[in-house]
Amino acid sequence: MNSKLTMVLRLLLGLILLVFGANKFLQFMPSPPMEGPPADFMGALFATGYMFPMIAITEIVAGVLLLTNKWTGLALVFTAIISVNIVMFHLALAPAGIAAAAVVAVLNVVLIYANWKKFKTLF
Repeated sequence: MNSKLTMVLRLLLGLILLVFGANKFLQFMPSPPMEGPPADFMGALFATGYMFPMIAITEIVAGVLLLTNKWTGLALVFTAIISVNIVMFHLALAPAGIAAAAVVAVLNVVLIYANWKKFKTLF
């Protein structure tokens, strides 16, 4: 795969993760109003006291690793876990936001494919 394209996709995914992870702490972007099962799910995550900070830290760490091009394989593994959960949340509870979830998932899959040599030993 073209290394410049890979770099742009890596930086884009890293920036998305960094911004949305930081937003969980700093709340600089307004969150859309939620009701029903999506709100119940988010409320349950928040009520644990540790899930939102853990998700945010994972997103921030993965984003920084992707932006700095350090430990990219580890960052993509973290991002795969995050991507699956984002997609499943939107498929099951909030289908209106599936497009953004799909963008993150596709970026992740493309970058894993581009870095497949780092993952060969796992499979």
